[in-house]
Amino acid sequence: MHISKLTLVNYRNFKNTSLTFQRGVNTIIGENGAGKSNILRAIRLLLDDNMVRAAYRLDESDFSRALGQWKGHWIIISIEFEDLSLDESVQALFLHGAAGIHSGPISKATYNLIFRPKKEIRLKLAALNDLDFAALNAIRDGITIDDYETIFTGRSSADFSNLATYERIVGDFDFCRFDDETEFPELGAKVPGFLSVTKEVSLTFIQALRDVVAEFHNNRTNPLLTLLKSKSGEINAAALVPIVGQVRDLNSAIEGLEDVQYVRKHIRETIKDTAGETYSPASLSIRSDLPEEAEQLFQSLRLFVGESEDEYEGTINELSLGGANLIYLTLKLLEFKYQREKMAIANFLLIEEPEAHIHTHIQKTLFDRIAYEDAQVIYTTHSTQISEVSNVSKVNILGRRGAYCEAYQPTTGLDATQVASIQRYLDAVRSNLLFAKSVILVEGDAEEILIPALVKQVLGLSVDELGLSVINIRSTGFKNVAALFHDTRIRKRCAIVTDLDTIFFDITPNSADGDPMAARKRKAIGSQMAGAVRKVALDTFEAGNAWVRSFYATHTFEVDFVGAGNHEAIVRSVEKVYKAPVTIAQATAELRSGLLHQSGFRTLMMAEQEGKGWFAILLAQTLDHQVVVPPYIREALLFAHGAFSRPLIVRILHHRMNCLWRIDATSHPRLTAFASELQRYRDLEIDLLTLSAAAAIALPGDVVHDFLAEMP
Repeated sequence: MHISKLTLVNYRNFKNTSLTFQRGVNTIIGENGAGKSNILRAIRLLLDDNMVRAAYRLDESDFSRALGQWKGHWIIISIEFEDLSLDESVQALFLHGAAGIHSGPISKATYNLIFRPKKEIRLKLAALNDLDFAALNAIRDGITIDDYETIFTGRSSADFSNLATYERIVGDFDFCRFDDETEFPELGAKVPGFLSVTKEVSLTFIQALRDVVAEFHNNRTNPLLTLLKSKSGEINAAALVPIVGQVRDLNSAIEGLEDVQYVRKHIRETIKDTAGETYSPASLSIRSDLPEEAEQLFQSLRLFVGESEDEYEGTINELSLGGANLIYLTLKLLEFKYQREKMAIANFLLIEEPEAHIHTHIQKTLFDRIAYEDAQVIYTTHSTQISEVSNVSKVNILGRRGAYCEAYQPTTGLDATQVASIQRYLDAVRSNLLFAKSVILVEGDAEEILIPALVKQVLGLSVDELGLSVINIRSTGFKNVAALFHDTRIRKRCAIVTDLDTIFFDITPNSADGDPMAARKRKAIGSQMAGAVRKVALDTFEAGNAWVRSFYATHTFEVDFVGAGNHEAIVRSVEKVYKAPVTIAQATAELRSGLLHQSGFRTLMMAEQEGKGWFAILLAQTLDHQVVVPPYIREALLFAHGAFSRPLIVRILHHRMNCLWRIDATSHPRLTAFASELQRYRDLEIDLLTLSAAAAIALPGDVVHDFLAEMP
């Protein structure tokens, strides 16, 4: 038996989303604040026996912020199980508690936590007339958290992820429409406490590793003590008798030491001399306090570990953070092993962000091996190392949508061949592809190196600050990876940046051409044909998909870069490529010629001589704030990022102002005046169009205007 689906409605930072899981190891990926911890908590509220009380104590903060007004709404956490055993006890549990209504053995079941207004509130809402907002507001104003109840149900047939289903059962607050009924059979039957699923499954939760040393010092959370206590129940009581006897003898021996008795005698005499016989204690002893109970004996045990080769073993607090975390994880995994031995109907292991302070190789090795045939593992992470060893078909990706978050399944609807291609790519290339807010796919090293450099120079922001990941596919096989981004899979923007390879120099055969030039002309013809075919294929591929769009260099990146007006940046790199004065002079003249067939050809020759990647590194060192971003790259950046917030636009324009301030003292008066316009924009007093007009005066001819004009 395993969890196949988790649906969250109005729970914390989730408005309405579903995660899917499979047997074995499952991964949940997401940035900080995306809700990874909330997902594990939701599972625990239903399946962790230690969380039952918390499940009955939900409060206002548990409602999704996307609701605005929480009063009257429901929180629904629904777990679907698959592959139920045919064992009679398992079937009996779910037939009474969480099965679909039909005869015969079942293989699928649901188990739900519903936090809803009590019946008297639901009756008041059901009695409302459509569009009677005054009455609705009056009811909601009087609702408190004490007017809510928690129920557990099974045998449900309702699709809680369907908005229409939610509005029919709970109500449509936007139109003040509520069903006359207050009880709906499709919610399922209430599950009585004695049939609680938590009593039948084994669940171990390993929380985020933030302060491992403190965990070891706390008897309630010490994983070593938990292991020892779980095994102590299996030790024959008779076997403990001689051990306890030895401890008692040892205590007596310590108490009977001559020096101990000598000090005891002198303490008594000193008290009598000081306070007198009347006020002195009736008796006084010095006793050894070694514990004589099994549990207390276990509490006195400590783990000693040696990290270095000098054979020294230290306590947990002497270990490195990584060493302590690894030991903690190991003990928790052993605890899970002991739990599995108790023969529960299902075993679940939840691990929260295990990567803290652990070496990348250990992360990959540990989670490449953390699999159990008889258990389902679900872990959350924002580690690219751990995600690399994750099966992409068993990954849920969390993404933000303003006030709420969503879960995406990256392989939904893809065939086995497509999934295999994506998995091979993720296995071979270290990539933050699955973690990005949005993605720009490029075909080569030059774009991977220079696009982030261009963004930093022009906008004053890194691609990381903008939430953009530039991913080098190292080919033109974009479709294999871009297939991830779709309305049914990962709902994040993906810009494809590639070349049309349109010919920009004379390719007419000439008998005077040497073999290299003849080969270059033939290659140019083939590349142009391939570019045209690629455009048709990509345009067809992205048709109807709002999340993917392709952007094309008319020629190649290097040629379009110099053609955009960046010849001086390349001139500054000439002496790093060539040493002969004649060649330097010729290259400089060609780059400044204003003729694309000369400047573009020379730029390509320089890139090919150095290697496109190395040339891009050289070129990045020559860039300044006046560099021009080629139009197709600018359009790709704006699409991938989406709308720019006011604070971001203000930061960008402050960067442009500072650049001009440093190099042109005559600009200071108009920049000072423009600063007040920026403040007005920040304070919502003017719009972007008005600000752009002011920027045109303050920053005449600045490269930022192309961005402002096209910002969505």
